[in-house]
Amino acid sequence: MSDETPGTAGTEADLTAVAAPTQRRRPKPEVMEIGGRRLSPATLMMGHGYDPTLSEGSLKPPIFLTSTFVFENAAAGKRHFEGVTGKRPGGAEGLVYSRFNGPNQEILEDRLGIWEDAEDALTFSSGMAAIATVLLAHVRPGDTIVHSAPLYAATETLIGKVLGRFGVHWLDFPAGASRAEIDAVLAKANAGRVALIYLESPANPTNALVDVEAVAAARDAIFTGADKPPIVIDNTFLGPLWQKPLKHGADLVLYSLTKYAGGHSDLVAGGAVGAKAVIDPVRAMRNTIGTITDPNTAWMLLRSLETLELRMSRAGENAAKVCAFLRDHPKVERVGYLGFLDPDSSQGDIYRRHCTGAGSTFSLILRGGEAESFRFLDALKIAKLAVSLGGTETLASHPAAMTHLSVPDARKAALGIGDNLVRISIGVEDADDLIADFKQALDAI
Repeated sequence: MSDETPGTAGTEADLTAVAAPTQRRRPKPEVMEIGGRRLSPATLMMGHGYDPTLSEGSLKPPIFLTSTFVFENAAAGKRHFEGVTGKRPGGAEGLVYSRFNGPNQEILEDRLGIWEDAEDALTFSSGMAAIATVLLAHVRPGDTIVHSAPLYAATETLIGKVLGRFGVHWLDFPAGASRAEIDAVLAKANAGRVALIYLESPANPTNALVDVEAVAAARDAIFTGADKPPIVIDNTFLGPLWQKPLKHGADLVLYSLTKYAGGHSDLVAGGAVGAKAVIDPVRAMRNTIGTITDPNTAWMLLRSLETLELRMSRAGENAAKVCAFLRDHPKVERVGYLGFLDPDSSQGDIYRRHCTGAGSTFSLILRGGEAESFRFLDALKIAKLAVSLGGTETLASHPAAMTHLSVPDARKAALGIGDNLVRISIGVEDADDLIADFKQALDAI
């Protein structure tokens, strides 16, 4: 983050009188470890990337509501644009215009990357803005995108319909695919240029896990050198607390920061963390099309990241208790909760290797169809009937009729998105209160 010049006020005499005590102090170095102990992300969220001495001693970062930034001199301006345009290696230096970067966004990106020990990070105006910017940065007409399925419906629309209009093709494999199945799809795609391999794990809304390690191994066995496509994964459902895909072979991890990172259902934003070589072209595309998050949203996310571990931990504990109740209810066919996976199954094996927690979002498969699902949803009193997930409040929705309505019926059936599937995101309320709410709603069926 660049230095912010402290402001001054008062008469000339006042300024003379207080000149000595208000002289600017030198920035303090970042503290990343103490006594050989590396500080945890939960600790670093309280101050990493920000020095109060650069902002009048303010404990929290101010919101920098400005569209442009002043250059120290003309040569500095030239040097900055040499970096922006690629005429000089190293990229941009400092701050120039809020479509490119800003103090709040830079602090947020520093802290976001901490959770997965990533080389670099970017933030965007929404989760879909992050996905779209990444795809536009890496895909050319005639390319093929290989992806897991199902994906969030808007992502499928972007890949299949929007990019399809520009000659981009796609091939997919089911989220729970074996190494052999992944090999077969990648070998078929290798007839042309594969721009990237796009994953979503757990899948929305089925909660099926993708074997990222198997995907990476298959990719490395088929592609080499400059032709090796990056592996990009949407980690919104479990990240950054319960799954860290960079450790398992992913090159870039995407987030709807609206969800757990924001966590209060009061903002919309997206994020990307990963290898600098994969992020650099995305940054250039973001600079061009202006999909950066705004300063106020970035400031709100900084607030939310301070409690991310606490909120996600409580929601995860609540989900375990609620799912234990739901699993044994006679009107429930199945609960798609990761904590219930058979450890000897392929999905259980992926969970053991990739995940450190079962999360708090799951699919509830009721006995019946749309009518029974709607009666259940309409009877809820604490849980709110709304799309999205990862907030402090419990949310419930009907994917087949809502978020995935645009997906053709045949594809929904093939992907297991039925009329009796309800998606639930557990919040931080009292778990016993939530159980009472779900019990009376199930009784209403």
